[in-house]
Amino acid sequence: MAPATQYVDRPIPQISLARFEERINQISQEIAAAAENVGFFSIIDHGISAQEIEQMFANSEAFFALPEEIKASVPWNPQNVGYEFKSQVRPSTGAADNKESYQLQFGENMDNLWVSDSHLPKFREQSLDFMFKVQAISEKLMICLARALHFEDDYFVDWHDASKRDAQSTLRLLHYFATPETNDGQTYHRAGAHADWGFLTLLLQRKGQSGLEIAPGREVVTKFNSGNAWTKVDFQNTTDIVCNIGDLLMSWSDDRFKSTFHRVKAPSEPGDNFGERYSIAFFNQPRKDALIQGPQMKYPLVTGGEFTKNAMSLYYAALQEKREAQLANTLMAAPDKFAKTSTVLAASA
Repeated sequence: MAPATQYVDRPIPQISLARFEERINQISQEIAAAAENVGFFSIIDHGISAQEIEQMFANSEAFFALPEEIKASVPWNPQNVGYEFKSQVRPSTGAADNKESYQLQFGENMDNLWVSDSHLPKFREQSLDFMFKVQAISEKLMICLARALHFEDDYFVDWHDASKRDAQSTLRLLHYFATPETNDGQTYHRAGAHADWGFLTLLLQRKGQSGLEIAPGREVVTKFNSGNAWTKVDFQNTTDIVCNIGDLLMSWSDDRFKSTFHRVKAPSEPGDNFGERYSIAFFNQPRKDALIQGPQMKYPLVTGGEFTKNAMSLYYAALQEKREAQLANTLMAAPDKFAKTSTVLAASA
């Protein structure tokens, strides 16, 4: 039996970007401290209005309300673009998240994968406008992170240039399905415990649609697990943007900045949100030719493309280990049933 979840209170720093040019040194220090100690922080006074955020949420809801055949016409592919339905499996659970999502990018990877204006008028235009606004905020954060690592101000910005055709940063629209409030015998996962493998993630969600939790304590980027002491990340306003460090930045900072494990908890207790949940995540992902190595050169130099490939290998190795453990537990729980199944399979071979 899995140990009961433990909850601890941890401060999640809130950082204002007001008067950015004037306060850039102070903001850089605050972001560096949050990245070192928690791996998560929220930003306010960033320049995107509540109305703009609500419009993007409305566009997201409109997309997910489309008939399945229309959503399936822009299918997900390994460039991390397109629509997926209950297909993302986490190594921490070995089961698919109970959600659907639509991944959007700026450049060539989105060719033929934008939902048609005939189905959602102005969806592409409004989505790109919103994406460039979030990109502008990301670039401010990148300058601060570069300063903390004693890189040139534009060091990370150049590797994440959204105007390039090979830009890979991704806006993910997410729709988590409602979960039964009474036990129906099934296990549901919204987003199992995981660490993001990109550079930096910016997350928006609606107030009252709870579930985001974090478990700090990961010391090196090569360690693929987390503890069991969780902290709930509550949103006060729709305009609050929660940011977290990804594996790529953890490596790029020689493990100074922490890529923290987090999850969207499956509702199971009174007070949890059992209804639908919508969120919007912006994943900053550098170009494939980016040169990834921290100032202390703790890890070998790799390109952005190589880092992603290595991260995928680590992910799938962890997933395979989880599935093998699940199979072993199943065999221990019902060895007679498995033996009968094996006999049938052998006889039909």
